Amino acid sequence: MNERQNSRLWARWRRAARTAVTAAAVSLGVATLAVGFSAGAAVAGVTGQGASGAALAAATVSQVTTGDLHTCAIRTDGALWCWGDNYGGKLGDGTTTNRTTPVQVGTATTWSKVDAGTSNTCGIRTDGTLWCWGGNYNGQLGDGTTTSRSTPVQVGTATTWASVSAGANHTCGVQTTGTLWCWGLNRNAQLGVGTSPSRATSPVQVGTETTWTSVTTGYAHSCGVRSGGTLWCWGDSTDGQLGVGILGYRATPAQVGTATSWAGVTAGHAHTCANRTDGTLWCWGENGYGQVGAGTGVQTSPVQVGTATTWTKVDASVDSSCALRTDGSLWCWGNNGFGQLGDGTTTHRSAPLRVGTLTTWTQNLAVSYHSCGVRTDGSLWCWGNNMSGQLGDGTTTHRSTPAQLVLPG
Repeated sequence: MNERQNSRLWARWRRAARTAVTAAAVSLGVATLAVGFSAGAAVAGVTGQGASGAALAAATVSQVTTGDLHTCAIRTDGALWCWGDNYGGKLGDGTTTNRTTPVQVGTATTWSKVDAGTSNTCGIRTDGTLWCWGGNYNGQLGDGTTTSRSTPVQVGTATTWASVSAGANHTCGVQTTGTLWCWGLNRNAQLGVGTSPSRATSPVQVGTETTWTSVTTGYAHSCGVRSGGTLWCWGDSTDGQLGVGILGYRATPAQVGTATSWAGVTAGHAHTCANRTDGTLWCWGENGYGQVGAGTGVQTSPVQVGTATTWTKVDASVDSSCALRTDGSLWCWGNNGFGQLGDGTTTHRSAPLRVGTLTTWTQNLAVSYHSCGVRTDGSLWCWGNNMSGQLGDGTTTHRSTPAQLVLPG
């Protein structure tokens, strides 16, 4: 599959989401899609939002990540598990078979970080090595080829990888040296190295700075934070997603405003959100579903989301956003076509709406057409779209409220 085909799939996927929501609104007001929809009732291996799950003796989870149609999680023992759509082998289990329940990725118990993109997945081990697997038609695995891999393949020989972010067709990572590296498709300058090459099958360094602390990848743009608290974005900004006041492109990192208090940033399909050290939350870019959380229409510069100063973490993907506050509460907004906002409805939200009343959500949060989060007891909860089994509960039933997923112990 090439980038143009992938773009068409995105377009069809987004149209399908809109169509499903419209049809549901006409018929019931709350979606009952062809494959079914649940508000979170208990099924095999899953408990509803209000249940403690204490009797399930679930394996605890240290990190979770959501791709478009698949999910991966690292248990606290370092084992990695994935489930959902397996096109191109992105579940890493040696097959291309979809899985509606979690399958372990190899036998290693040294995984420390994982990130799921549209067609691929990448993870870092405790020895600092980087591994990627899944679709590789644009070199997004970084192994020097365009061959898809159904099991993890090491990216180079470096043992200094600190973080990785997998996007739609490109991947970026930060090393412990503070250097930034990107690879994959560069048609929209999303690699940050100019407009050439058109794609890179191995990591290329972005500039010469050694102060990068984090990076995030969207569909065709990327953003990162430096140690001085400055925020930088590059690539496609035709929907304002770079936050630099333009509708166009930037081929190399461009600073977002002049603030030096950015703590973290996350890139969605065509919007971006970031939180500052003062606890404020800011978003910009495409806003058709209200995913910016403020204002109307495209926002080409950061706009503050509400007035709260207690935001600690935000995650954006596709057309939705979710964020955490200091009290452990979870809030979501934007596209809710498959119940991915977790509020029991399929109503889009243009401002943050609290998900339930619990105050035990941790920084381990991931948002896509489905969402997952880890609570303070290490339990894993997922909700939203489940057409490929990405909720991991053995079904393809969508869920509009969080339901616990019990990983094998």
